[in-house]
Amino acid sequence: MTYHKTIMEYAEKQVPACISHDTISDKLFAENGVYRGLRDLNGKGVLTGLTNISKIVSFKEKDGKREPCDGELWYRGYNVRDLVRLMSGKRFGFEKTAYLLLFGELPDEEQTTDFLRHLAKSRSLPTNFTRDVIMKAPGSDIMSSMTRSILTLASYDPRALSTDLADNLRQCIMLIATFPMLAAYGYHAYNHYENNQSMYIHRPLPRKSTAENILRLLRPDGSFTDTEADVLDVALMLHMEHGGGNNSTFTTRVVTSSGSDTYATMAAAMSSLKGPKHGGANIKVMEMMEDIREHVHNYEDEEAIRKYLTKMIRGKAFDGKGLIYGMGHAVYSISDPREQVFKSFVTRLAEEKGRCDELLLYNNIEKIAPEVIAAERKIYKGVSPNVDFYSGFVYSMLGIPVELYTPLFAIARIVGWSAHRLEEMVGNGKIIRPAYMSIMKERKLEEKA
Repeated sequence: MTYHKTIMEYAEKQVPACISHDTISDKLFAENGVYRGLRDLNGKGVLTGLTNISKIVSFKEKDGKREPCDGELWYRGYNVRDLVRLMSGKRFGFEKTAYLLLFGELPDEEQTTDFLRHLAKSRSLPTNFTRDVIMKAPGSDIMSSMTRSILTLASYDPRALSTDLADNLRQCIMLIATFPMLAAYGYHAYNHYENNQSMYIHRPLPRKSTAENILRLLRPDGSFTDTEADVLDVALMLHMEHGGGNNSTFTTRVVTSSGSDTYATMAAAMSSLKGPKHGGANIKVMEMMEDIREHVHNYEDEEAIRKYLTKMIRGKAFDGKGLIYGMGHAVYSISDPREQVFKSFVTRLAEEKGRCDELLLYNNIEKIAPEVIAAERKIYKGVSPNVDFYSGFVYSMLGIPVELYTPLFAIARIVGWSAHRLEEMVGNGKIIRPAYMSIMKERKLEEKA
């Protein structure tokens, strides 16, 4: 601890030097035509690749002009709205959509049965893995726990470094199947050793869906309602893929292009998703909603809600960042299709759980926040709620602890990562190596006394 304090003091003293030498002005980016975050001034992403897996639509060409439109999300040629409509209430929507993303076609009955059988067989961990790996270093950071487990699983795979496509597909299917276990067991270890709560470890049941098994693994009695399982199944479907340009999927493509193995690649993607600017957005929404509830007591009072949201956007309330979390998206403009699809399922669950009063607050914020943002900020495109606005509310109604919100995102997104890894392996072959322009000034070395 003494050394830790000493090195921390040294690091704090060196911070000004880092800031002095590592700050690059916005002016230089503009002068050299370099886009921060690989997005131009209109928010359009810089093209870095081609994909046949999914498509995001937020603008359409009309009379030669690019105009904002209602958002669309497509998986392998199918509109996600139609996929959810087709599969909702029929169980295994997540699994059938995973098959679609991995293999390019919706499965027939025989293919579904075969895929479900192999997923069920893959829902197991090596002997004593839960005890020796997951429970050895418990903590509230379940994403780190899962990442450590992913890397450790490589040592149990004699063909971990194989570049054979079948081996990599096997590894992806195994990780898709075991991610719920890595997350749930990691949480239970933390909850037992650090929160002094009871320890219980349930095994997943082969005949249950991924959504059903997640709820079973997390609850002491393993019970759940059909509505709960259906809503979670839809949530997983909507989060499993979102184009090749999101940070964690791009990370997957970059690491895959280097020739690295599946385990290292998925660990890298997890590290990307863990960032609060990416996978932790719904947690900020929940914290914000808790703050709003403390200051706005009448959820029907739209004027009170408007005043408080205005204070937030001016940086005078909540965390002082001047943001209304869950509003707006890096790509979508007029609407996020995932949020629109999800909303009806949120309503169903709120009615079952008796939490329609909270839903009213969410609905009013959804209506008022874009108006407040438009009035207070100069924006280049529309602002609408994104899927994170409601997902945290759903997870809270399902009794899922906050520590598992981002891991639940990973449980879904591992499918998209896997599809993009396979596509990168099959279709490219060149390492992704973007260029950075140096603005360094050359100096002559002078000896110092």
